[in-house]
Amino acid sequence: MNKVLIIQTAFIGDVVLMLPVSQTLKLNYPELEIHVLVRKGNEELVQNRTDIDKVWIWDKKQDKIKNLFNLIRQFRKERYDKIINLHRFFSTGLITVLSKAKQTIGFDKNPLSRFFATKIAHTLSEKGVQNPVHEVDRNLSLIQPFCKQIFRRPVLQLSDNHIKKAQNIVNEYSADVYICAAPTSVWYTKQWHKDKWIEFFNLVPDNYTIFLLGAESDYDHIEQIKNKSTHNKVVNLAGKLSFLESAALMKQAKMVFVNDSAPLHFASGVNAPVTAIFCSTIPEFGFTPLSDTAHIVEVKDLPCRPCGLHGHKICPEGHFNCAMQIQTHQLLEVL
Repeated sequence: MNKVLIIQTAFIGDVVLMLPVSQTLKLNYPELEIHVLVRKGNEELVQNRTDIDKVWIWDKKQDKIKNLFNLIRQFRKERYDKIINLHRFFSTGLITVLSKAKQTIGFDKNPLSRFFATKIAHTLSEKGVQNPVHEVDRNLSLIQPFCKQIFRRPVLQLSDNHIKKAQNIVNEYSADVYICAAPTSVWYTKQWHKDKWIEFFNLVPDNYTIFLLGAESDYDHIEQIKNKSTHNKVVNLAGKLSFLESAALMKQAKMVFVNDSAPLHFASGVNAPVTAIFCSTIPEFGFTPLSDTAHIVEVKDLPCRPCGLHGHKICPEGHFNCAMQIQTHQLLEVL
């Protein structure tokens, strides 16, 4: 085996949870040439890594189909020994099937999996299961048959510049002790309600600086939280840091508070202490933090929960109890 391609063109957090696959392959096969395919916008997470030799980028927003077939043509020339497809949708199934790779491996939920040389079952654990399967372990199941050693926790490789940027922010705000919080999510029902965040921040001891993280599109939402909080050291950094700069800031935090979203996995990727808030989704789905110090906050006894794998734009029941019944003291206790 000389050259492989790993495919993960889903969202930011999914790319972080792909990393144990490339890490494990490099651990077992140091001379192996490892390529990865990600969607445009997520490439920062996989570039300049010691376990990845080449990054392919698929622009899904402009000329999506044209770019797809351009990639397929290039992949056919690469003659991969294996293609390992972590994505479960038709488009990447098509890439896999038409790649001319010697062996194709993917999950049975991909619509084209019947044409893969090897297909592995992808199953989500049920609510209440004692030892649910983590998404990392599902991903690793694709390569486990030919890897003796397993590298389970994703590692985000930070450069000196990422670390310097984080330290400059700490110095700028004289943040001797600080927490990070990422209050937003793409899905409304996956994020703790903003009034609850405000209530929590108001009770955080005054000696803590609170750094709020998010994308540029989250800025206004986070600014509302900041402006309504009575805590005197709340800093809105939404849109001001890259993925890896945010992770570098998390690394030295006293605690990182996140929803079930990508920042949760950033925290795992730098082994930062993390508290994950699960509202409409459940930990049993397998997207829990992998840091050595990790806490989960949730309301366990709601019959309507989970209401879906990814959440919704509004609460289907109209009450949003999965968020509103989480109490601020549950977060304060971990500090």
